Amino acid sequence: MTTPDLGRQLSGAPVTGLSTLPGPTAMPAQTTAPVPQALSGQQAAAPVQPAAPEQSGLPQRPAVPGAYSAETARQDFPILHRTVNGRPLVWLDNGATTQKPRQVIEALGAYYSAANSNIHRGAHTMAREATEAYEAGRAAVARFLGAPTPDSIVFVRGTTEAVNLVAQSWGRDNLGPGDDILVPVLEHHSNIVPWQMIAKETRARVVPVPLTPEGEIDRFAYADLLSSRTQLVALSHASNVLGTVPPVKEMTALAHRYGAKVLVDGAQAVAHFPVDVMDLDADFYAFSGHKLFAPTGIGALYAKPEVLAGMRPWQGGGNMIDSVAFGLTTFAPVPHRMEAGTGDIGGVIGLLAALDWLGSFDRDAVTAYEEGLMAYAQQALATVPGLELVGAAPERIAVLTFTLAGQDPAGVADWLDRDGIAIRAGHHCAQPALAHYGLESAARASLALYNTSEEVDQLVASLRQLQMASG
Repeated sequence: MTTPDLGRQLSGAPVTGLSTLPGPTAMPAQTTAPVPQALSGQQAAAPVQPAAPEQSGLPQRPAVPGAYSAETARQDFPILHRTVNGRPLVWLDNGATTQKPRQVIEALGAYYSAANSNIHRGAHTMAREATEAYEAGRAAVARFLGAPTPDSIVFVRGTTEAVNLVAQSWGRDNLGPGDDILVPVLEHHSNIVPWQMIAKETRARVVPVPLTPEGEIDRFAYADLLSSRTQLVALSHASNVLGTVPPVKEMTALAHRYGAKVLVDGAQAVAHFPVDVMDLDADFYAFSGHKLFAPTGIGALYAKPEVLAGMRPWQGGGNMIDSVAFGLTTFAPVPHRMEAGTGDIGGVIGLLAALDWLGSFDRDAVTAYEEGLMAYAQQALATVPGLELVGAAPERIAVLTFTLAGQDPAGVADWLDRDGIAIRAGHHCAQPALAHYGLESAARASLALYNTSEEVDQLVASLRQLQMASG
């Protein structure tokens, strides 16, 4: 069986060979998934009904680009048709994790019911099929990122593991006393703590790059901090708490003038706009599948081939070796050298299905839709008494972090949850970024391609009701 055949089978399409084996029942695009009573809460009730825009002071809803329809996309997500506390679910916690389309769910079911096997070392048919599908996933990630070769892609559990891999493998051999690692205050903890750990071990130092009042990286400060001591710059392609999209390409080019490597945390970026690592000239680029409509526990690290080739293994075990003897062990070539043990094969299958699904849309049209929805949400939230958005960078993704006068962020999230609206509250694993605004916690609504202006209206209506109920 060819790799494309297996890929189609794992995406839910029947093919010869595996089509006679038991598999999951295909879920029609417009079927709502049954949810146990324990999960769904009360019986379905009418959703929060916001006032019409002309009566409520809300802005006019954005026009939907003809090339993309959020309503069409929503039909692929069974979970978006469930209820929470008797209300239709409004999922606005996409910055933490995105929901999964039926194509991904069906691909996982098809793999485990018809093609489950370990990879690379088996001589039987199913091992070959699973290996072909796994490596097809690697090739798909390479295409998705614009990488020059699939061998520049390493599968990991997610962005956090990717950053730790680079810190432990590349960092141990390339950092030493007096070296600088530049890390913007904007960063997620996963792009701060691993560098602190390796800096302590190697006696290098982590140098924070300050932010402007708008939540952008201070470019002048960044330029001043770069020097011959700078060995690495670690920055996010999009902030998980402020939504800021830094000028990564320009910052990378400037770092390279000093001979520094650049690692880009793409966890929040890849679902919102196309990425081309060759154009960015990034030395490392990492992302997590669960932010990209794929399963949890799978992600990928891109590294420039010449950089990856010089990196030592960071874990030992099966799959990453060429030969093992007590006198001498030799390692497999990259990328397998970086993938000790049995990988998340099912996760790669799910990631492949997610990339295929996302690739069926015009990405530029999706980006335009999200930008319009974000602008609408910003204007709509501005009508809520006492609400202040955190950060005002002009280049940003649809992440809306806010505070509400007189309200604890956790209390805001709890109130919204009663109306079936899921947001996140807390420090968002970005304490330095919030501290820049004198905050310890905040509420965050994060949008994805399946969210709608009607859902934004429900969010706004519920927040207004909270303020009215609080007097």
